[in-house]
Amino acid sequence: MEKYQCTACGYIYDEEIGDPDGGIAPGTKFEDIPDTWVCPVCGVSKDMFIKL
Repeated sequence: MEKYQCTACGYIYDEEIGDPDGGIAPGTKFEDIPDTWVCPVCGVSKDMFIKL
């Protein structure tokens, strides 16, 4: 599983953990997250994340 970091605030999306509060189940690959998802910390769009 991969990790992706928000370039605006540093939040790390971990595919193993997902974003349960944002409706993203654990194990969800970053590319499978809907394009409407935003960073749960600062609210920027998915395209502001980089793969770690």
